[in-house]
Amino acid sequence: MKVLVPSALRSYTGATQVDAVGTTLLALFADLDQRYPGLRFRVVDEQQQLRPNMRIFVNGQGVRDLNHALQPDDDVAIVLALSGG
Repeated sequence: MKVLVPSALRSYTGATQVDAVGTTLLALFADLDQRYPGLRFRVVDEQQQLRPNMRIFVNGQGVRDLNHALQPDDDVAIVLALSGG
């Protein structure tokens, strides 16, 4: 499946979009971490939870549950939430 990578994580991938596999978001991030070491830690914390500043969209729908099932033709976007004042 296609994964859109935010600019803050492109130092890991070297690309704005990459291919990955996985039946869930957790499996997808495990695959991405094998290909691009360190990327998963920036998105998923030690308790297997999505970091507060990260958003995941699957086919345009926001998803917070990392056990969310994925299909091979899904489009996944990793988005860094902006904060500040």
